[in-house]
Amino acid sequence: AGLGPAIAFLYSGPAINILAIILTARILGFELGLARIIGAVVFAIVIGLLMAFIFRKEEKERAEEAMNFPSPPETRPMWQTSFHFFVLVFILIFANWGRPDVDEGVWFWLWSNKWTITAIFGVLFIASLLFILKLNRWYVTLATAAVIVAWLLVPGNPLVPFVVAFIGLSIITVATPGEPREWLWSTWGFTKQIVPLLFAGVLVAGFLLGSPESGEGIIPNEWVATLVGGNSVFANLFASVFGAFMYFATLTEVPIIQGLLASGMGKGPALALLLAGPALSLPNMLVIHSVIGTKKTVVFITLVVIMATISGLIYGAI
Repeated sequence: AGLGPAIAFLYSGPAINILAIILTARILGFELGLARIIGAVVFAIVIGLLMAFIFRKEEKERAEEAMNFPSPPETRPMWQTSFHFFVLVFILIFANWGRPDVDEGVWFWLWSNKWTITAIFGVLFIASLLFILKLNRWYVTLATAAVIVAWLLVPGNPLVPFVVAFIGLSIITVATPGEPREWLWSTWGFTKQIVPLLFAGVLVAGFLLGSPESGEGIIPNEWVATLVGGNSVFANLFASVFGAFMYFATLTEVPIIQGLLASGMGKGPALALLLAGPALSLPNMLVIHSVIGTKKTVVFITLVVIMATISGLIYGAI
């Protein structure tokens, strides 16, 4: 890939992963979750384009050198991989769809029917297991039958068949050597990394910053309001720089920002922190520097901070 797409992926990967977006929308509100999606997508595109333009001469030379290397063989058509991926994404989204504040409208309808929609994508997922991943048909059939039985036995609790489906999929992937088993162990590895950090982030955020229900933590609300309250240029810039240099483990930025909002942080600086924090950190900068060099790293960091500040100002003014 060229520098532009690579930088876009480098930013968007940690900034807008599906779990982070869902957690943001459920805990910090749909509005901030939507702003994070839009801001991060626009960020990724703009920063990628700017980096490609600024370093266009170097990229041209690199592209000419890359023409001499043969392309790796394609093991699976891109549309199949995309189909499988997006089915999983939509299952994750609708299974976690939170109840809206109002009892009418599109969002309420989606929440009311979220398990039906999840089941539809579940059927598509079964088709993907059979025809794309080509898993053992008997295994998939038995797991599907177990889910149906669970649904019939406990019709009022959709979580039960969902858990049965999860267990069935785990058993199938364990029993299938190669790519499915590797996928399961990779998932388990990420789970072991993320969940303890997430719990730690929640505990630390609650201890230091408090919560909307319990009040302030050991850090006075006045300190937070002074630095990142309101929607000034300083507040947004401070949030952007703070987020860029602090290390946020995956998903921990959400409970931390929840505590900051409860302590007086403005919604503009909150978005600025959400856009700058997950994508950058001091350890992250050191790794990026080792790959793309000092000049490109400095430009990338500067662009992220500037755009996060501008996005925060715009969102805070709406």
